[in-house]
Amino acid sequence: MSAIQLAALARTPEPQSMLRRFLALDAAVTGGNALAYLAYSGPLGRFLGVDPALLLALGAFLALYATGVGLLATRRRPPALGVRAVVEANLAWSVLSLAALALWLSPSTAGAVWTVLQALTVAGFAALQYTALRVRQDSSD
Repeated sequence: MSAIQLAALARTPEPQSMLRRFLALDAAVTGGNALAYLAYSGPLGRFLGVDPALLLALGAFLALYATGVGLLATRRRPPALGVRAVVEANLAWSVLSLAALALWLSPSTAGAVWTVLQALTVAGFAALQYTALRVRQDSSD
């Protein structure tokens, strides 16, 4: 993805703002997911074919993670090490989600589709954040 395409997607040509927006989007989506898991673990568990206790635990973890990513997004210049940690965590989440689907979980069809879609979404966040970080580093050289 070129810097121009990334800027169009972020709706800003400023590398710093691009990075912060992609981090904030990740935090918002992750936080929304966390709240849904925490508030509706029973009905979602039945619909997705996943243990509600697992959804509660994931919801609590995601709430903490979203808070951390959100705080990183509020920094005027998010530190590269923190952004790399988010990128790596997002990639690990994606891989683990697909591995869990293949090896451990036995979800409903909706749950299987949800797992794949959220893994792809999180991997997409990682790609956007990594690319925005690279654009920021290239622009400061």
